[in-house]
Amino acid sequence: MKILLVGINYAPDLVGVPKYNTELCEALVDAGHEVRVITAPPYYPAWKVPEEHRALQIRRRSLNGVRVRRVPIYVPSRPGGVNRLLHHLSFALASAIPLFRQALIWRPDVMFAVAPSLMSSALVAVLARHVGARSWLHVQDFEVDAAFNLGLLRAPRLRKTMIAVERKILLAFDRVSSISPQMLNRLSTKGVPADRIRELRNWVDAIGTESQRNSASFRQELGLSEKHFVALYSGTMSHKQGLELIVEAAAALEARLPEVQFVLAGEGPYRETLARIAGGRRNVHFLGLQPNDRFAELLKTANVHLVPQRAEAADLVLPSKLGGIFASGRPVIAMATPGTGLAGEIEGCGVLVPPGDSAALAEAIVDLQQQPELCRRLGESGRKRSLERWDRGGIITQLIGELSNLTKGEAAVAAEAFVQTPPPVAASYDSLNVRRG
Repeated sequence: MKILLVGINYAPDLVGVPKYNTELCEALVDAGHEVRVITAPPYYPAWKVPEEHRALQIRRRSLNGVRVRRVPIYVPSRPGGVNRLLHHLSFALASAIPLFRQALIWRPDVMFAVAPSLMSSALVAVLARHVGARSWLHVQDFEVDAAFNLGLLRAPRLRKTMIAVERKILLAFDRVSSISPQMLNRLSTKGVPADRIRELRNWVDAIGTESQRNSASFRQELGLSEKHFVALYSGTMSHKQGLELIVEAAAALEARLPEVQFVLAGEGPYRETLARIAGGRRNVHFLGLQPNDRFAELLKTANVHLVPQRAEAADLVLPSKLGGIFASGRPVIAMATPGTGLAGEIEGCGVLVPPGDSAALAEAIVDLQQQPELCRRLGESGRKRSLERWDRGGIITQLIGELSNLTKGEAAVAAEAFVQTPPPVAASYDSLNVRRG
């Protein structure tokens, strides 16, 4: 197949959507397909384009067999509501000409769009229909809902307009996928027919993660020893996670349990603010973004992983790092409301605390620190779940089969053939879930 992917994020960015766009394209090439990409310069999660990638013209390059075209875009240093809109609009406009050329001259079999950015996806669907290609939209997060729920945008009329435009875009594609059952349900409520909806999870190389057993180097770098109980957050540092709650939990435990240490690893527009809030606390440490070859080792540094999430973001996104966290064999503390997608994913593998409750987070950390056997059992359940739900080979093999059926016109293939059924929960630890607050 000839496959054209249009998405604002791609390698050499390392985390979140760029990772999965890149690995998907390279896996398709390895399977014998021809893949081209239209994307932006690297900028995520620091929201800054490196000097060597700043240019006003389209740049072309082959990366691991994928032909990549980068278009210049506007990248705000402090992404907010309006300048995020301008950011995505700039990519939609800049990508239009190369998108026309690839569609009309190269004639792909499948045109695959990734949201974000939804703005550029509309033209993908229109051109696919014009040239007889099949169209696929993959939704990594619901940009419109998140922007208004998190307060980045506020005008009610604008929200109504954007939701209407979003619905038209979703309905224009032959297939629409997302990364969790709850997000698939949201697609359905937005009017996407069930026979077009597919689940495409953010996978993890679980076997590779298992082979990384050394967790000492990061502890040595931070001046920590094996006696310390490390609570780790790893990922993008932005406003939607509620990361300040981790610092508040650290403040509550600094004198009470000095052996509990907090590590925040990553980059993003909120990192400087977090560092300022943390001040000189001796139990809070910051690490930069880690390369892929050290990421599994970073995850193994933790005794427990922290997955904060603001209540307003529930079921609009699912943390992309969750599969890797489970594969590390460590328990999880998630700030999520029971019944949400995140809560369902970690059931039996960790502990729930209410969103926004830093005191409950601190107490959950204390509970696990005092129960090493429970930590071991929760971690083992997570490891098993990573193999069942997030195995990269299985997910991509299913996707390739679905793309093949789509290009052959076999539109009657049932959605159930692709959607993975969640396995039964390995164990239940209700006594720990939201014990306080």
